[in-house]
Amino acid sequence: MPKLTNRVPKKCRDRNQCFSWHQGKRIYHGKWGSPEAEVNYKRFKAALLENPDLSLREDGDGVVVAELADEFLKHIVSQVDESHVTHFKIAVGFLVEVYGELTVNEFSPKKLKVCRDQMVKAERLCRTTGKPVKRLCRRMINDYTHMIVRIFSWGVEEEPVKADIVNALREVKSLRKGVHGTFDNPPREAVPEWVI
Repeated sequence: MPKLTNRVPKKCRDRNQCFSWHQGKRIYHGKWGSPEAEVNYKRFKAALLENPDLSLREDGDGVVVAELADEFLKHIVSQVDESHVTHFKIAVGFLVEVYGELTVNEFSPKKLKVCRDQMVKAERLCRTTGKPVKRLCRRMINDYTHMIVRIFSWGVEEEPVKADIVNALREVKSLRKGVHGTFDNPPREAVPEWVI
C-alpha cells in the first residue's frame, strides 16, 4: 500500500477500473479511460484541494461495488482456503466488470441477474480444438451468484450496505436444470478397481 502524502493522489489502474489511494483506501472513479472516470477524478482532486484531510465515502451511499468487493477479498483471505479465495475472485470479476462503479445501495436483484447472465455467456477456448466453449456449468454459476450475495451480506455486517438490499438479493432463485444456455457436467463415476 502506498504511503500517504499531502499531494493529490494520482490515478491508478486495476484491470479496467480507475482509482486513487486516499487515507489507505482505494477511491474508485469508474471505468478506466471513460469520461465518467475523468469527471469523478477531477471532483476528487477538487475536494482534496479544498480540504486535504477530507474523509471520503464514510456513508454507504458513497461506497462503490468495486470498493466493497476489494475489502471483502482482503477479509476472506484469512477465513477460507486458497481455492475458495480463487472462486471468490472469479465471482468478483464478473461483478466488478459490469457494476464496479455503481454505489452498493443501488445494486438490485435485476443487476445480480445481469451478472449471472454474463457468467452463462462466458466462454473459453477448448484446449484440443481451439474453439470457444462454455466456461461455467450451471452449478458453478449458482455458486458464484451466491458468493456475490455473500459479499453484500458482509457489507451489511460492516454497515455500508443496507439490509433490505441483501434481503432482496436473496430472493433471486438459483438456475434450474435445463435453463437455456446452461449445461451440467456429467455425474462422476466410481473409480475402477484396477486403478485403485
